[in-house]
Amino acid sequence: MNNTLKDKVLFVSGASRGIGLAIALRAAKDGGKVAIAAKTATPNPKLPGTIFTAAEEIERAGGKALPLVCDIRDEESVKSAIQKTVEKFNGIDIVINNASAISLTDTENTTLKKYNLMHEINARGTWLVTKYALPHLIESGKQGRNPHILNISPPLSMKEKWFSSHVAYSIAKYNMSLCILGWAGEFREHGIAANALWPVTSIDTAALNILDRFTASKSRTPQIMADAAHLILTKNSSGFSGNFVIDEIILREHGQTEFDQYLVTPGNRDLVVDFFVEDDVLNKLRTLWKEDIRKKTPKL
Repeated sequence: MNNTLKDKVLFVSGASRGIGLAIALRAAKDGGKVAIAAKTATPNPKLPGTIFTAAEEIERAGGKALPLVCDIRDEESVKSAIQKTVEKFNGIDIVINNASAISLTDTENTTLKKYNLMHEINARGTWLVTKYALPHLIESGKQGRNPHILNISPPLSMKEKWFSSHVAYSIAKYNMSLCILGWAGEFREHGIAANALWPVTSIDTAALNILDRFTASKSRTPQIMADAAHLILTKNSSGFSGNFVIDEIILREHGQTEFDQYLVTPGNRDLVVDFFVEDDVLNKLRTLWKEDIRKKTPKL
């Protein structure tokens, strides 16, 4: 496949900041067209970035942007955002389901309001966006435009440890991954790829800085997710679907060996591992990290 997203139309939920914005900017560098679907239209002193500042960044990076106020919990809001995207850019080729809510609380301390929020955004919203984008993705496939769905969600694993500390969050996030499992089969006849992407380390976002600034300092930047997403989205949609991808793994599989550029704190490789990363993946990477350090250590 052509390794560019030039002229491709991306609908990205939660693209006003963080991972969603990073993926949008990477597409913009290729000359992609991005619909920024997010709730933030006015500046928030705690969370920098709005759909309009994101649009400005995307345009400066070389892409075309459409800022859309969209609450993916609301059916009419989603339908309207999808329709406006199609009217502006004449279709949709890629859907990035990035918008997500998090509360790392146990059952006793999770309020029903938080439970509902996580499920309405993570699970229901992801499904809703994809449902209304689907006719346009099917049309993209008919035109040979390599349609993709990418959820920012973890590999599926039925291990107790991934659920026991925060049941409500885990099942909401895993529902996004279950969508990928189903959509890979459901949409295969249309040539639409459905894949999930997850980071091996914590990712520095504005939300993480509010929750835990210490963890944010021992994280990687969203750019690593953007680079990994770009690799996925430029693969042949008919031949690469139903995969649960880890960011560093796919980058290494494509020949990348340098990862220090993603460090939030230069030189600090003592990184916080993200949730839902299996031991076999982590052990493999830790071996590679040690080898990377050995290669960079000057010989006396």
